[in-house]
This record gives sequence, structure tokens and C-alpha cells, in this order.
Amino acid sequence: MRTSKLYAPTLRQTPAEAEVPSHQLMLRAGFIRKVAGGVYTYLPLAWRTLRKIEQIIREEMDAKDGQELALPILQPAELWKETGRWEVFGEEMFRLVDRHNREFCLGPTHEEIITDLVRNEVRSYKQLPLLLYQIQNKYRDEIRPRFGLMRGREFIMKDGYSFDKDDAGLDKSYNDMYDAYTRIFNRCGLTFRPVEADGGAIGNATTHEFTVLAETGESDIVYCENCDYAANSEKSELKTIIPPAEEELPLEKVYTPHTKTIEAVAEYLNTPIEKNIKAVIFQNEKDQVICAFVRGDHEVNDVKLQNVTGAITLKMAEESAIRAIGGVPGFMSPIGLSKDAIVVVDPTVMEMHNAVCGANEEDHHYKNANPKRDFGDVIVADIRLIQAGDPCPHCGQPVKMTHGIEVGQVFKLGTKYSKALGATFLDENGKEKPLIMGCYGIGVSRTMAAAIEQFHDEHGIIWPAAIAPFEVVIVPISAKDAAQMEVAEKLYAQMKQAGIDVLLDDRKERAGVKFKDADLIGYPVRITVSPKLLDAQQVEIKVRKNGETINVNIDECSAKVKDMLQNL
Repeated sequence: MRTSKLYAPTLRQTPAEAEVPSHQLMLRAGFIRKVAGGVYTYLPLAWRTLRKIEQIIREEMDAKDGQELALPILQPAELWKETGRWEVFGEEMFRLVDRHNREFCLGPTHEEIITDLVRNEVRSYKQLPLLLYQIQNKYRDEIRPRFGLMRGREFIMKDGYSFDKDDAGLDKSYNDMYDAYTRIFNRCGLTFRPVEADGGAIGNATTHEFTVLAETGESDIVYCENCDYAANSEKSELKTIIPPAEEELPLEKVYTPHTKTIEAVAEYLNTPIEKNIKAVIFQNEKDQVICAFVRGDHEVNDVKLQNVTGAITLKMAEESAIRAIGGVPGFMSPIGLSKDAIVVVDPTVMEMHNAVCGANEEDHHYKNANPKRDFGDVIVADIRLIQAGDPCPHCGQPVKMTHGIEVGQVFKLGTKYSKALGATFLDENGKEKPLIMGCYGIGVSRTMAAAIEQFHDEHGIIWPAAIAPFEVVIVPISAKDAAQMEVAEKLYAQMKQAGIDVLLDDRKERAGVKFKDADLIGYPVRITVSPKLLDAQQVEIKVRKNGETINVNIDECSAKVKDMLQNL
């Protein structure tokens, strides 16, 4: 390819709408253009990178006996209603009605469609195991699309599904996909961690997220350096904290004016934060009030709370709803609440002695609350959000935290969808059993964005060679100089012959403009043809990743570059 023919409109200024590096740089480097909120056109450079990521995925999936197919994006509501997920996805699902008044959605995922396909075709254990996958667009009506391709309404995803006859088969399929995903992200040149995660709307499943480590990541990742434990903070299990024993004191109501926060009441009563009990009050999709209680220095994990209560959605409770269950905003505790409230208390709170909690009365708190004695019939469950320094749930050593971007996830679904949809097979004894399923997704467009978040500097993108739109750019200082162009054309032909993905910048622009564009777009290797080196029959090779430059003989250039690309 020649740059004079390449459609890559670069920008010198960063658009005001772009908040994170990947969004900024993809706009500036001519990779994407916005059509609407969360909807983008992929320009040729982006499409080249996406196709390379897809090819790596296909090779690794095929190596595990995966078979590619194409499922419809337009999905009938009846299938989703069979599994009960038509409402679970809620407002994130794009829904439409055809001219015959039949309900459809634009596929956010394809568990229902693939299970329906297989239930109509697979009847015997002899047809198992089966691994099917596709790469296509998905659609989710994000409430606030942002960060460019990181959280969009339309995105490219690889989704795969395994079908097995028993749990042992599912274990093998899951491990095969875990291995394939590890290979895929390694081949893409990314630094990542597989972490334990929550199943979310896809099902209460055993699952791991593959997370690219990046400071701008939306996911909080907790990990232990003493063992191999790593998890998304939403999933992290926590051990109950047992404080030293104390003599129980009588419950005492005290006047605490204008103390609606934990910090305010702790200061007013001169008590440590960790001796106070924090209340966070929600309403679910049925407008039931859910009262969550954690220690004062802890935070509520919304995902854990949803899983414990079965809530599809959670929102902060309205004051009228809080007062309807006998509560007073800012002064809440389980003591005296109506039975209509769903009360969930973290186990660490239940072990506290002589603590401070709300009295469900304006400007009043209780001192010397002992939850096992005073809280009555409540749900006790781990609803705490893990923090740096908390003990590792596996080995007990303090954990650390970092940020990450989820790019892939593997799930053990079991029989969640096969039972709901009646997808069965006949085993060796002729007995009908439900298919055992797994689900495996990779955000293809998100992986491209995550690579930029991980690899960039003040000048632009720094692509790993495997997924760069072009591996090499050849830049003659002056395209008007016949001698320089002759050498550039020679190298261009040699590299194409050697199988190198090469671009020739034949524009009649100043050298500085070409260099800036090369750094902005992020080609892993730049070859400069300059008049001062031509006399010695040499050219300059510059590595984008570390800025290293070397001069090599023209005849040795292609072989040298091919070797260098193996490590970039």
C-alpha cells in the first residue's frame, strides 16, 4: 500500500469529546469517525487491525476444533422469553416490532439462538462435544456510551459456545478455551491477567475475565503476589473480620444532630470509623427497598448485593420509600425497620461489638449495638467491596489492586439455557439428558482499543507488530528525489516479497509531517531513506516501541526488519 492512496485522515488537535487515550488517538490517527453516541465507522487502518485480531482468534479457535458460523443479529423475543431473559437485560436491549407486530431484539449476545439451533439438530452423545463460534456485531443500548470503542452501542465480538455430555466434558472445553484465550492475547502482544469474575446477566456461572492491565481501565482488579489469586473486585470473596471479644453493653439511644454521614457521627461521638455501621439503601426493579449494612470503613458491593437478593437492577432508594419502611435517611439501622424491607448485613458487621448505628429517628443513633443481639431476622451475606490490603481469600496475605480493561470472558453455563429451552440429547444408555454448555466471548473492537490504552506515548500509538495496521512504513525524506524513491521502491518490493506488511509513504510532504504521522499511527518499524545515508548504501531503521535506531545496508534491510518484527 502507498500512503498517497491510503484513506487515513489524521488530526493535529484532540477532539474535545475524547476522554481516554484510545478514543483520542483513534480519532487523531484516522482509525474511526463518530456517527452517533456509541456508534462509529471503522476507517481502513482500524479495519486492518481488527482483521488481524480476528485472524488470530480464528486460528486459535480452529486449533481447538472450533467451527465458525454466522447467527442472525435480529432475534425473536419468544426465545428470550423461554429463558426468562427478555426482562433481565432490561433497557440495555434494543427492541423492535415488525409490521406484523412481532417482537424482536438486536442481539446483545447469542445464547438463546445457538441453543435453539443445537436443540433442533443434536440428538445423540455421538455428536458431542461441539464447539461453535462466530465474529459479528453486537448491540447494547448503553445508558451512557463513552470512551470511544470501550463502551459503545455497536461493537464487534467473537462469541463461542460449547456443548458437552457431562461436567467432565465441560471442564475440558472450558480449559481449552482458557488456553486458547491465553494464546490469543499473548499473540496480540498484550499484558493481561485472567481473573475470577461475576457471571452477570449471562448466568450465575463459573467464569474468568481476561483483563488487559491499563491505568485507564474501568475494572478494579485485585491480586495476590503470594499466590496466584486474581479477581475482579466485584467477584472477590472476603473473609469475615473477627474483632477482639468485648463485654456487651446495654443499647443506648443518643442525640446526634446533623450527623447523616459515617464520618460526621464518628467525629461527634469520638468513635473510630470501624466501630460504626454504614447503611446504603437501594430499590430494586420491583421498587422493593433493600437495606445493605457494612462496617463504617467498608463499601457495599452492588454486584454481590444483586446476587444475594436476586435483584435485576438496583437504584438508590427514594426518601419516601425509605420512610415507608420506618427508616430515616442518614440515621438507618436494621433495628425497628418494617418487615417489608429486605435487610442484608455483611458478616463482619454481625461480629461487631458495642457499635454505633442509626436509630431510625431524626438526629439519633444507637450506641452499644451488638448485631447478633439487636438486629433480629436479617439476611447475612458477604456484600463488601474488597480493598487493597484486605487478606487474600486463598492465602491470607494482603492483596493489591490495579486497573484493567475486560477484553474476554469464559463461562461455565452448565444447563441454565439447555434446560430452559429443552435442548437435550440421548446418552450411551438411551436416556435423555440436558446438554452441558459453556460460553466464551472476546470483544474484538474493545481489544483494539485496549491495546492502545496499554501502548501509547505523547506522540501516538505504539502497536504490537502482530496487530499493527502495517508493520513497517518506508519514509523517503523527499519523494521528489529520484534516487531516494528508487531505493524506497526497491525496499518496498523486497519486503512485500518477504511477507512483511509494508506501507510506502510516497507523499510529497515535508519529512517532519511524515515522521509525525508515522509516530501518531504507531507503525512498529520506520525505515528512513535519506540522502546522507544513500552514499554509504544504507538506510535508517527506527523502532517505535523504544526509539532505538540503527543504520543497515540496503541489501540487508529486509532480512533485518523481518528478524526485528519477531520481538515487537
